[in-house]
Amino acid sequence: MNLGRNLLAGLANSGWSALVGFAVVPFYIKYLGMEAYGLIGFFMTAQVMFQLLDMGMAPTMNREVARCSASGQLRDAGKLLHTLAVIYWCIATCIAGFTLVFASSVSNNWLQANDLPTETVVNSITLMGFVIASRWPVGLYQSVLIGAQRQTIASGINMVMLTISNFGAVLVLAYVSPTLEAFFCWQAINGISYALVIRYAAWMLIQQQAKKKFDLEELKRIWKFSAGVSGIALTGVLFSQLDKVILSKTLQLEEFGYYILASTIVGSMYMIVTPMFNVMYPRFSALIATHRTDELLSLYRLAISLATSAVFPMAMLFSFYGKELVLLWTGNMEAASQAGNIILFLALGTALHGVMYFPYALQLSHGRTRLILKNNLILLVALIPIVIWASVRHGPLGASVAWFILHLLSATIVNLQIQKTFIPNALKLFLVDVTVPFVFAGLMALVAYRLILAAGIDAYARLVVGAATMAITSACLILRLPPARQRLYARWILIRQILP
Repeated sequence: MNLGRNLLAGLANSGWSALVGFAVVPFYIKYLGMEAYGLIGFFMTAQVMFQLLDMGMAPTMNREVARCSASGQLRDAGKLLHTLAVIYWCIATCIAGFTLVFASSVSNNWLQANDLPTETVVNSITLMGFVIASRWPVGLYQSVLIGAQRQTIASGINMVMLTISNFGAVLVLAYVSPTLEAFFCWQAINGISYALVIRYAAWMLIQQQAKKKFDLEELKRIWKFSAGVSGIALTGVLFSQLDKVILSKTLQLEEFGYYILASTIVGSMYMIVTPMFNVMYPRFSALIATHRTDELLSLYRLAISLATSAVFPMAMLFSFYGKELVLLWTGNMEAASQAGNIILFLALGTALHGVMYFPYALQLSHGRTRLILKNNLILLVALIPIVIWASVRHGPLGASVAWFILHLLSATIVNLQIQKTFIPNALKLFLVDVTVPFVFAGLMALVAYRLILAAGIDAYARLVVGAATMAITSACLILRLPPARQRLYARWILIRQILP
């Protein structure tokens, strides 16, 4: 499959997802209020936390489909897909039942709402469960399409359904009912539609005509890898959501909404690294299966360099111009003041987290889940108390600093482990590939920011100049890479041949 086409499809999907997500937030705040938006933020956190129930099945399906696709036997993945699908739909039913039973307890004992009626909060939490349940099987069927390197299909479906989900929700709030209950009802309808559409696409790709049945032997075959990935997912979710879980308990919903605003802005960096991961992970698996080690190393370093060339300038833009971004986005000065103060460390930590997707993909492709799980457990034991203390004592700002420290240590430990196991001098190579773009982006952002302040221009103009500077920075970093230079040189030779 065409690696570049799949990457472009993934980037288009992530870019559109981020654009749509940013576009609708001001409308959510307008029709529902900041406290209700905090509850939507709690829903997004709960949705990620429930991913723990995946137990590594989706990444395992991705890997198995990639291996079957590389050998030309894609239909062989059909038995495993049906077996895991049965489990997925059962889990979806349990999620809906669980939230129905415990909605009142969560509302009364965890969340701190001031203006929202208790009945509204309870109803919203109940509906959250149905939304999460309806979307739950989507991850399994997406893994089939991504594993077979059909990112164009997966991205196309996601873009259409995401557009309907978000803009449809705005229309519901504007013309039907500006309530949380109406919002979550619409999301549940869209979620089940999404699951059915992508299920059809996955089975059309597999094209297995034989009678489907639950096969326990398939589970026995993949359980070790799946269990390892499940442990990684558990620790990974704690890494990414621990701050939000704690703050949802310790902060008022309105304050939590400001933290979610900041997280949403810096989370846009994942629109670059996630599609790259979705392309590189099955490609790494295929290269390992065919024993092309040199090509694997080159692609691995290229993936890290491309990611850093894109996300580090973005992180610097968010760090230096966080308040201006929030003000331009929401038009709310209070939100800009509250969320802008915590973006700095959130942005730097998220950038490091995004780069670490590729060491993670490398280890998963080798089937070595124990290494990742071991490293994550060490970090959790050491850092959970720090995150809890910082979040409780210093609120959102403390949580953002802990987030940055956590991922700085994670990058060091993981690359030391890769150096011992897979790639000699892995830490040295990683530092070269990461430090150069980080320092260059930081210096460019600092110089531009000082010049902008000296010029005394207004907030929006500062943001425009800062964004232009970071775009130039990213272009320079990409052009330093050998594939980019080679392509540029080939274009130059072609132009010289055409021109007299």
